[in-house]
Amino acid sequence: MPTTTVSSPTSSAVNLWHTSIIRPARMALACVVAVAALSACGKTDDGKTVGQQVDSAIAKSEQAAAEAKVKTEGAMSDAGSTLKDAAQKAEASGKTMTDKAQSKFDDVGITAAVTAELAKDPDLSAFKINVDTKNGAVLLKGTAPTLAAKERAAVIAKAAKGVMSVENQVVVKGS
Repeated sequence: MPTTTVSSPTSSAVNLWHTSIIRPARMALACVVAVAALSACGKTDDGKTVGQQVDSAIAKSEQAAAEAKVKTEGAMSDAGSTLKDAAQKAEASGKTMTDKAQSKFDDVGITAAVTAELAKDPDLSAFKINVDTKNGAVLLKGTAPTLAAKERAAVIAKAAKGVMSVENQVVVKGS
């Protein structure tokens, strides 16, 4: 049987093939990639270069920041107005509470003053005449020995500072 021998390429042939075909192909491919990359740098989009696009993006960001600043200032102004209104309402409420407290304080002072003056009168006894005061209106209840003593109790109550009116419900009891 005859034998066939297959000869393999020698290393010099491989080197020649690699040097004459592969290297130039690789170089050509690298040049095409480099040319494509360089041409993309000068490529324009809507007539703008990359640098112009960056500048445009920066300008848009600055405009958005300015608009946000205006909105924030408006919100702060609104918040300031709201806070001012709340402070005014709190002040008015505080004044109302102060007025009510002052009124109660005045009523207590009026009651004490009228009771003290009635106790000084020899014909009237503070223990027999009850004095109640609400918003400066004095109510006298109890007993007096005479009609003159009853009328004197009303005069004493009217003379006290802060009294707006007097209702005399004192009953005359004979002795």
